[in-house]
Amino acid sequence: MLYLNQVTETIRVRLLSLRNHLFILLRAELTMTLTFLATLGRKGLRLSLLLGLCALAACEGSQIGNNLGQSLEPDPQLAAEGTETETTSGDADSDTSDTGSSNASNTENNEKTADEADESEADATEEEATNAQAADSDAVVAGDYTDLGKAPEEIQAYLVDLIELDLLEVRAPATPPTPAPAAESSDDSSDESDTAEDSTPEPVTTPTTPPAPNEFRPNQAMTRREYARWLLAVNNRFYAGERTRKIRPGVNSSQPVFKDVPVTDPDFASIQGLAEAGMIPSPLTGSSTTINFRPDAPLTRKDLLLWKVPLDTRQALPTASVSAVEQAWGFQDAAKIEPRALQAVLADYQNGDFANIRRAFNYTTLFQPDKAATRAEGAAVLWRFGNPAEGITAGEVRNPNSSTSNNNNTEENEPTDG
Repeated sequence: MLYLNQVTETIRVRLLSLRNHLFILLRAELTMTLTFLATLGRKGLRLSLLLGLCALAACEGSQIGNNLGQSLEPDPQLAAEGTETETTSGDADSDTSDTGSSNASNTENNEKTADEADESEADATEEEATNAQAADSDAVVAGDYTDLGKAPEEIQAYLVDLIELDLLEVRAPATPPTPAPAAESSDDSSDESDTAEDSTPEPVTTPTTPPAPNEFRPNQAMTRREYARWLLAVNNRFYAGERTRKIRPGVNSSQPVFKDVPVTDPDFASIQGLAEAGMIPSPLTGSSTTINFRPDAPLTRKDLLLWKVPLDTRQALPTASVSAVEQAWGFQDAAKIEPRALQAVLADYQNGDFANIRRAFNYTTLFQPDKAATRAEGAAVLWRFGNPAEGITAGEVRNPNSSTSNNNNTEENEPTDG
């Protein structure tokens, strides 16, 4: 009996020792595991708590469970480190998430912008190609000029005929056009029409860049020297076989009529010839105040008619009044037209459907005498010479075999087709 008690006591002591060793090992392992899991952040902490709860549940009601529960109480330093690690990890995760979202958003926006830019560039390229194709199909070309399609549609054919005849020579101005000077004073108060000749035309826009070799610029204001050059050239070409209808160009031995058009001027022959023939107002026609021609000033509508109509009628211009012009043309601004120009405007009305005003300006109730005439309008006026009974057109000169008659009342007021 004594021996049995000794054995039992020995077993109990060893079991207690084994329990203590087991408890120490379990505690050490759990501590190491908790420390490792705490470094993993939020997920590790949750897993460590779960393992601790499981261990407590397994040992519930035992001495080991009680001791284990006490050993699992959170260490303050470890808890603080775990909280700091969790906060830092959470912030890092949040920053990483925000950065990733921002980068993804920026990438998506950049891709959209690139796609939109590609689509816009493709649309612009397609539109340019369409416009270029339309321009090529509708281009009006004559001589070296490719911009005649910018002129009014009804005038384009007039331009083509005259340019193909090489009658509308365009030169680059040696100096920029200068504003028209104020009218020079005169003691002769009865010469109002002469003073009006020097009146300043309406301002016009002068191109700042010189034209390209293939540019005619039909809507550009025509200068006085250009119209003089074209007027003499067209008249003499139309009537090349009729010496009595031609105008003799000025010669270098002549005394210049105008102070600002010396013999060395490239258009001296044309301007001097028209002045000596009495086609343009000058001191030779009694306009004592018209001593300057102002060759680079814009040509006004009133001079467009005043210089041309006498070559249509080949006779003295009729007496005219404001009321007569108002009744004939219905112009609301007839009172603004100077007396000499009134005569030309009334004489042009007598040309009926061949009137220069109708050909250049179509239907209008305003003449606007001081408005600058364009190159296209000048071409329309020069396209035909003559009265209703007889006349000649640039189309007939260009294609002489296409007209049934030259001066027999049967010519048509239409340009040729190519």
